[in-house]
Amino acid sequence: MYRTHTCGELRLQHKGQQVTLAGWVQRVRKLGGMTFIDLRDRYGVTQLAVTEDSPDTVKQTAGALGREFVIQVAGAVIERSNKNPKIPTGEVEITVARLDVLNAADTPPFTIEDESDGGEELRARFRYLDLRRAPLQNALKLRHRMAQEVRSYLDSQRFLEIETPFLIKSTPEGARDFVVPSRMNPGEFYALPQSPQTFKQLLMVAGYDRYFQIVRCFRDEDLRADRQPEFTQIDCEMAFVEREDILQAFEGLAKHLFRSVLGREFTQPFPRMSYADAIRQYGSDKPDIRFDMRLHELTGLVKGKNFAVFDTAEYVGGICVPGAGGYTRKQLDELSEWVKRPQIGARGLVYIRLAEDGIKSSVDKFYTPEALQQIAATLNASQGDLMLLLSGNRKKTQEALGTLRIEMGNRLGLRKNDEFAPLWVYDFPLLEWDEETQRFYAMHHPFTSPKPEDLQKFYSADKADVAQVNANAYDFVLNGTEIGGGSIRIHDANVQQRMFEILGFSKEEAEYKFGFIIHAFRYGAPPHGGIAFGFDRWCALFGGQETIRDYIAFPKNNAGRDVMLNAPAKIDDIQLKELQLTASI
Repeated sequence: MYRTHTCGELRLQHKGQQVTLAGWVQRVRKLGGMTFIDLRDRYGVTQLAVTEDSPDTVKQTAGALGREFVIQVAGAVIERSNKNPKIPTGEVEITVARLDVLNAADTPPFTIEDESDGGEELRARFRYLDLRRAPLQNALKLRHRMAQEVRSYLDSQRFLEIETPFLIKSTPEGARDFVVPSRMNPGEFYALPQSPQTFKQLLMVAGYDRYFQIVRCFRDEDLRADRQPEFTQIDCEMAFVEREDILQAFEGLAKHLFRSVLGREFTQPFPRMSYADAIRQYGSDKPDIRFDMRLHELTGLVKGKNFAVFDTAEYVGGICVPGAGGYTRKQLDELSEWVKRPQIGARGLVYIRLAEDGIKSSVDKFYTPEALQQIAATLNASQGDLMLLLSGNRKKTQEALGTLRIEMGNRLGLRKNDEFAPLWVYDFPLLEWDEETQRFYAMHHPFTSPKPEDLQKFYSADKADVAQVNANAYDFVLNGTEIGGGSIRIHDANVQQRMFEILGFSKEEAEYKFGFIIHAFRYGAPPHGGIAFGFDRWCALFGGQETIRDYIAFPKNNAGRDVMLNAPAKIDDIQLKELQLTASI
């Protein structure tokens, strides 16, 4: 056998045993007549000692070793004289009696250490080397553990894991589809699924009342730290349920993962918040509630003081930043420029400081100290606090304040990776109107049910009534990140046809794109609903990171490219001819 133990397994209780190890050479250190080798596999690192008494063949081979050589060693476990408390195997080492090189290695382009000297692009090109580093190994171990716990918990709740197709029909609502040409059906295309949405609903019609799948999904959209063109969902659906049943079932899953993976116990129900309250108090539909700093509307309080910026604004709001009253003028000027960035879109920033020598503001000439004190009282400010105010269009200003709130939370160290604040957000708008195309779009997807109390508005001929319909939908938010989203689905064919009508589909279009599900609903569809969790995002948050790349074995870069494989890439003329496609220029 190549090994009797792994490189992370040996302890003092193995002292005196003859063992065989195999792995990669992490580093070689020569000290006088001795050579020390750190041997690594995915389980850990063990120190090897080649002494003056070692066989000549062992000394010769050890002298020729380079980083990342694959070797096999045999020898005795002894207690280290110079122990290393930073690693689990740090109390022992192996005195090498036999050393064989299984495969020599070129010098790697970066150091394979916890803190590598390789840049992101270089490490992506050599991802198989980067994956040898402990941080990435730990990330993938965490991902594996979470997947196993998800399966174990859902199995205990009578869910069936059922696979759904990857080659499906394109339904261009939402993100762009990745399409796949069909050789056997020239001129026709499959799409890769953005989610298994319609299939899991069909499984409910088929009588499989509790379904789940840890499934790969595909969306051709712009990328960011928590988004990849291919990603993994924990996709779930239940029949004969209402919203409360869904929230209880999957709050149970979340609590199980907190307990089994992180050792965190949540004994109280997760907080809940309506979409309207989330926007009003946090300027976001995925608020980070680890810290307070809520938004407060000041519109009526600040108008009529001859400050045109506020007098002409639809909305004026502010946040109180605790303990930041000592910000310098330079810091405040930098913050004012920060909010003007295109991503934020604010016209400017007004500040008020509650200092020891009184209340100070950038709008002192318009507001008396008494008026500023009223603002401070509304924002619940105390001495030493800093108040930041923005104004403009209500929706955009609330969003800008929400972004500013997160930025100040980051600057003050209030968003700690080892703290977790789960939250349910519910009662989202069902639809949003787009002025450019003059039509409604589904906020979630076209199979989301309107809230029962809004059905009359849902069938109204008045666009304003339709715009006020709320969805029977909900999101699971963790630390300001949307981890999961779901809804109670439409299960009535007539309601589904009305939804397609509102979305501007003709009967022919609806039949062509979604006829299969409309027809299925006519054969006894039960009430049903579900949720899908972003598995990559959940893993990253549990690992204390905001980017998901380290939790995916082979991710794409920000341009959607796999720089290791150099994909996407052109295909040759023979393949194009088989598919009856013409190469683009």
